[in-house]
Amino acid sequence: MRTFRTPLHLSLLTLCLAAALPACKSTSPAGEKVKMPFSGNKYESNNRFFRGTGTGVSVKQNIARSKADLDAKNQVAAQVKTNIRAVTDQYLGQTENAAAADVADKFQTLVREVMDTQLADLRKIGEETRYNETTKEYTQYVAYEIKKNAMFRFMKKQARVDDKINDITRKKIEDILDEEIKKADAEDHD
Repeated sequence: MRTFRTPLHLSLLTLCLAAALPACKSTSPAGEKVKMPFSGNKYESNNRFFRGTGTGVSVKQNIARSKADLDAKNQVAAQVKTNIRAVTDQYLGQTENAAAADVADKFQTLVREVMDTQLADLRKIGEETRYNETTKEYTQYVAYEIKKNAMFRFMKKQARVDDKINDITRKKIEDILDEEIKKADAEDHD
């Protein structure tokens, strides 16, 4: 049996092993994992914020930015709508009178109107532009957030000025929103 004792032999063996290691690397059939800008829990919704991120790609930078803005704002709006739907469903479960369904319907209508007009206190928390020389395309990334308590206060203000809502329904909507504002404020102080 022959043993390798010379430094040259050890160097050659190390070089051969190092060259073979990349060939042993396993790859996923789905491809390589990509780290996207504005990912991670800093950019995810939580008990205090509704958050959304968007991406837009175009050969024109302004179009890429518009696509990213629209994508992020749609994500935020969908979360607000989903959260409000859960709140009204919970309210309906707790309330057993005939007017509860009417309140939920008015509440959903109010949410749609608020979403169609504007999202309250929407803040851009990140923006990044990349340019690909090969494809000659801009990729725009953007992240937005809304404080939940600010959104619920805005909705409460909208309910007060909505003349399509009767006083009883308005009071119930305000009670629901006050409860959500209280929860969001508690998270701000923790």
